[in-house]
Amino acid sequence: MKPLLTHSGRSFICLRPLRRCSMYIPGHFNETRKEVLHALMRTHPLGMLITHTANGLDANHVPFELDADVGPHGLLRAHVARANPVWKDVPDGSRVMVVFRGPQAYISPNWYPSKHEAHRQVPTWNYEVVHAHGRLRIVDDERFVRGVVGRLTRRHEAEQAKPWKMGDAPAEYIEQMLAMIVGIEVEIDRLEGKRKLSQNKEARDVQGAIDGLRANGEDAVASAMAKG
Repeated sequence: MKPLLTHSGRSFICLRPLRRCSMYIPGHFNETRKEVLHALMRTHPLGMLITHTANGLDANHVPFELDADVGPHGLLRAHVARANPVWKDVPDGSRVMVVFRGPQAYISPNWYPSKHEAHRQVPTWNYEVVHAHGRLRIVDDERFVRGVVGRLTRRHEAEQAKPWKMGDAPAEYIEQMLAMIVGIEVEIDRLEGKRKLSQNKEARDVQGAIDGLRANGEDAVASAMAKG
């Protein structure tokens, strides 16, 4: 099998030759609407940044902000600790993938009415996930990281009774903290979305699973299923 991708002298082998490597997505579960994918990324901003270094694959869990107005699929901005080797080990411009995972839950076949008639159902797992593919850009710039931190803070503090802001801390302390982080960007050139929410089941079985999830306190997945 010929390598489809090369990186720093190493080969990436795709198990599906003549096709680019991608997530397995049956037609029932394929989600291509950009606004839906962007909404999931914003609601669940802690992305898994997957990179390939000289030592092999690596993953870092990073809160991202999405700028939907840049490029065809949007731009991701974030920061990592300066002590984190990822910004040195991954060459600027390298291909990376960021995974955003939404709600997920186990689905029992006992929740399907049809199971009790024919006993032809099995357990499964429902979930929502987005894979954002693009190229990594390292931005070791104080103004950039200050902007990222400020915007992330404003967004995630917005629901607090008394939101924390950068101005609450001494200026010299904030400068010390900013010096300890490095900015990153990923301009997205491909989005893959999978919403596995029992779309391949009968309506009564979908409703049975929704009821079972809610009885177990899994309201997020139940609500996603109800929306379709």
